[in-house]
Amino acid sequence: MDWDPTPEQLMVRDMARDFARREVFPVAAALDREARFPSELVRRLAELGLMGVNVRDEFGGAQAGSVAYVLALLEIAAGCAATSVTMGVTNMVAEVIQQFGTDAQRRKYIPAITGGRFACASFALSEAGAGSDAGSMKTSARRDGDHWVVNGEKAWITSGPRAGVFVLWARTGGEGTAGISTFLVEPGTPGFSIGRHEDKLGLRASETVSLIFEDCRIPADALLGELNRGFRIAMMALDGGRLGIAAQSLGISRSAIEEATAYAKERKQFGRPIAEFQAIQWMLADCATEWEAAHLLLLRAAWLKEQGLPFSKEASMAKVFCSEKANAICARCFQIHGGYGYVKEYPIERHLRDVRVTTIYEGTSEVQRLVISRQLLK
Repeated sequence: MDWDPTPEQLMVRDMARDFARREVFPVAAALDREARFPSELVRRLAELGLMGVNVRDEFGGAQAGSVAYVLALLEIAAGCAATSVTMGVTNMVAEVIQQFGTDAQRRKYIPAITGGRFACASFALSEAGAGSDAGSMKTSARRDGDHWVVNGEKAWITSGPRAGVFVLWARTGGEGTAGISTFLVEPGTPGFSIGRHEDKLGLRASETVSLIFEDCRIPADALLGELNRGFRIAMMALDGGRLGIAAQSLGISRSAIEEATAYAKERKQFGRPIAEFQAIQWMLADCATEWEAAHLLLLRAAWLKEQGLPFSKEASMAKVFCSEKANAICARCFQIHGGYGYVKEYPIERHLRDVRVTTIYEGTSEVQRLVISRQLLK
């Protein structure tokens, strides 16, 4: 079994790694401190082809595949987790439109996403009362002549103030998951506004907002996919999105390991570097072992997606394992830093804040275990 990346995958990974180390990591602390959206970095991501890694070249994408995508996202996350969130969600939206959109929708929106005319794109599924239970959403869309009229509110929307297009889910039929449809909505549409900006623990350079729809009229051809079949689109999109969160988790935790290793070699106690103490050595050994196992699980799931094979269970396995191990790794690396980990002089405190949400968004760890167990018990 050969798990070595192909030359093309290595090229994409190395390009992302070089960019992350030269341009992303040096400004990550300032972006976090100021809660400032990384506009220039996002523009550069588009220039490098990283806003459509798994998108066909006819739409301006890199057409490099799912494995290259997770490798690239991991590198950007190692530099700045908040920047990687914008990259991840934007790639997810581009893939959704590519898979389910009409030719007109693809040609209108995807090149604008991949080419940087849109700073980014957003995914509008969650609501205040419909998080893990997305099928209970209340946002509605009713047909009125050649338009849809949308009413409701969405929550936890990444990059909401910057997005050039939103993939929106709304109820068009009865209760439950069978009555949900998907739409493409542009900012500036009358009746559509940005609501509350969330003041978050981590990922502070990624803007998270609510969206408000008040008799918002969107054209009939804004429907994405089939009427009342939108929940299926959401679940398929989330499968791919979970690979992105797994990659993000590994990027954050790899930085934590590298920084803790360097710190352990430099920090002296009792007359010698703390790296010479077995307790520290074993903590680093556990971190490295868990990271490698998680990395292989992610690569397997991404490979399955790239081959067009079922990967929903494997995506959930990768997401829950990578995110939980990343949280444990960052906690250990924080402990290795001792009191210095608790101050902003060292990046580890940012990594610990940023990694925490990875077990929550794109489906909580508990939801991942439901997905996995349901597949096993079929």
